[in-house]
Amino acid sequence: VQTSYRKAGEEISLTDQVSKQTVKNKLHKLTFPQQKEEKPEKKAVEFLYIDADEDHVSLQFKEKKGDLEVGENNWKNNGVLAKLVYVYEGIEPESPKSKRHKLVNPHYFSGVYDGADNAKLWDEVYAYLDNHYDLKRVKKIYLNADGGTWIQSGKKRIAGLTSVLDEFHLQKYLLKMTSHLKDSVDDARKELCDSIKSGTKADFQSVIERLKVCAETETTEKRIEESGSYILSNWTAAKIRLKDRETVKGCSAEGHVSHVLSTRMSSRPMGWSRMGVDKMAHLRAYYWNGGNMLELVRQQERELPVAAEAENEVLSCESMLQWERQRHNKLGKYIESINHSVNAEVKKYAWFNAHIWGL
Repeated sequence: VQTSYRKAGEEISLTDQVSKQTVKNKLHKLTFPQQKEEKPEKKAVEFLYIDADEDHVSLQFKEKKGDLEVGENNWKNNGVLAKLVYVYEGIEPESPKSKRHKLVNPHYFSGVYDGADNAKLWDEVYAYLDNHYDLKRVKKIYLNADGGTWIQSGKKRIAGLTSVLDEFHLQKYLLKMTSHLKDSVDDARKELCDSIKSGTKADFQSVIERLKVCAETETTEKRIEESGSYILSNWTAAKIRLKDRETVKGCSAEGHVSHVLSTRMSSRPMGWSRMGVDKMAHLRAYYWNGGNMLELVRQQERELPVAAEAENEVLSCESMLQWERQRHNKLGKYIESINHSVNAEVKKYAWFNAHIWGL
């Protein structure tokens, strides 16, 4: 969950070597059984917050090698979205005098969930909310996001969500609209924010037209137009972000995507399969939710050590000797006499045990 397949194989045992292919196979077969636990007493809170964003992960292939589609520009369609949604009750200082904040009781959901499975993701979020909170006593549930289609579809699965444009994207597009003004940047940005907070779409459009007059190139004018269109398409969400500062919390989705997903899946050059992305995203969410890794391993279905219908097969002495001769192949009876060198891992293991025993 923290390192590459190869490093995980090296670190799992001192006396044996596990290949990266074996680690990958184990991940692909990983299942996450439903925890059978008593329903906790439902909490009564006034506000709940849901943040959502995605990580763009590169693929080597989708289902099998060579199945990536090539577009008209000869670029491979080799990306997949790893979606991240997390629920929390608010924010609080990390310590009494700290300027840093942390989320209160966060819970994470992650996976590919493309197509029709997107509804399944939001159903899982609702099931968690319904199991842990008295929703009748919740005044508002804020959905902090960038306005993506898959995120907004959550409003169809969870009633009463209030969309809020996250601070990162709001400031990003305000900066794009005013970066060419140099000394007048702060004044222009304040006027834009005031028109969003207290004005109408017409007021905001009027400011956009004045900014376009100051644009020196067509590229700058186009950037202003596109940035303004983005804010207008998320008008109500942007207005709530600026107007309701007391109850609306800052969105940390970009940072959480980096810590929960990107640090393992996309920060460095990597190539995944679609299943690998989905399983690793689920595993990362399980880890960040405080899941017990050893318990997860114990819950996996064990592979049968022998073939079906061969459980009661009895081998004769002759067949066992024949098998040994085949195993030894050309080396014959002298195979056990061949000298072997001790590899570094075994030496390390022996030294470690001797050191411990001598304490």
